[in-house]
Amino acid sequence: MFRLLILISMTLLIACASPAGRERPPLVAAPSVDLPRFMGTWYVIAHVPYFFEEGKVATRDEYRLRADGRIDNDFVFKRRFGEEDRRWRGVSTVVPGSGGARWKVQFVWPFSTELVVVHVDDDYQGATLVTPDRKLAWVFGREPTMDAARYEALVSKIAAQGVDAATLRMVPQVPEGS
Repeated sequence: MFRLLILISMTLLIACASPAGRERPPLVAAPSVDLPRFMGTWYVIAHVPYFFEEGKVATRDEYRLRADGRIDNDFVFKRRFGEEDRRWRGVSTVVPGSGGARWKVQFVWPFSTELVVVHVDDDYQGATLVTPDRKLAWVFGREPTMDAARYEALVSKIAAQGVDAATLRMVPQVPEGS
């Protein structure tokens, strides 16, 4: 039943993500991504929420490079603080010729979506990912919190490419008062 719900939801997501008739220049990806260095845990500092991520806390993506070149892509979250982690397992495939900056991500067969790594900080402590239609975006950090200067710099990278920064929402990573 859960898989059927995900299948229906992904179908709706893909339908909603179709172009709205206005042409924009293509999203510009990072020139290259050092995939081994990119692997590991990335906390979702902010995102443009959609129904799968809405209301979740302590969210993070965990990436592991596989021997076949694909990437294990786990989305880890809690519905509320104090609960056990939940995990959705996916697999990403790097788009050939993209310098590691474009990925096809699949959590439920046969549905996939493309993600574009728009920017990675030189120290690989901050990153931004965006869908090609610019409707979904994520600001990632290696720690659960991020200083305001780094956050604003990352947001400016995706806003310059047409992501509506006003739609970004911070993701609670630690309970208030902690």
